[in-house]
Amino acid sequence: MKRVILVTGTPCVGKTTTSKALAQKLGAQYINLTDYAKTNGLILQEDKKRNSLIIDEENMPRKLTETLNASENANIIIDSHYASAVTPTEQVTNVFVLRRDPRELKQLMEKCGYTGSKMWENLQAEIIDVCLSEAVELHTEKVCELDVTGRSVEEVVDEILDVLEKRKICFFGIVDWLGMLEKEGLTDQFLKM
Repeated sequence: MKRVILVTGTPCVGKTTTSKALAQKLGAQYINLTDYAKTNGLILQEDKKRNSLIIDEENMPRKLTETLNASENANIIIDSHYASAVTPTEQVTNVFVLRRDPRELKQLMEKCGYTGSKMWENLQAEIIDVCLSEAVELHTEKVCELDVTGRSVEEVVDEILDVLEKRKICFFGIVDWLGMLEKEGLTDQFLKM
């Protein structure tokens, strides 16, 4: 049976690095959805204000289904913050939602050149569980939430492999950034737009 593994989470949590390392370990086909959308003419327009692309969410699932069905690889890794929304549910076997402490995430975002409203919008998405909520809504029993804060890519990949090989049980609901920020009196510093 073919495994279609989604790796999702907000920008800068480590999706791409983790996905590529996991794909290498499994000998898997790797699909970055933004690159896939560009290659397959699935970009509707560019959002200049947010400096991002608007993908064709209506046609993406159909095209992905064709690609997944045509693949001869036993393992396919799909990497994107919107992977849960556009990958056909019936084809998904596992969803790994990477989570990162907003304090560490902010530093990584700044290092990657995120500033202003784009940075705060993505930090807010991490704090209020946007990617996790979407994954759970669409793929409930397949979702595994991983706190990657302070962890190496190798450690994260090893944990994913443990889950895939059933050496470790998967959970979600393990992260509460909002509660942590409230407890530490940092809410106002992170939830601003």
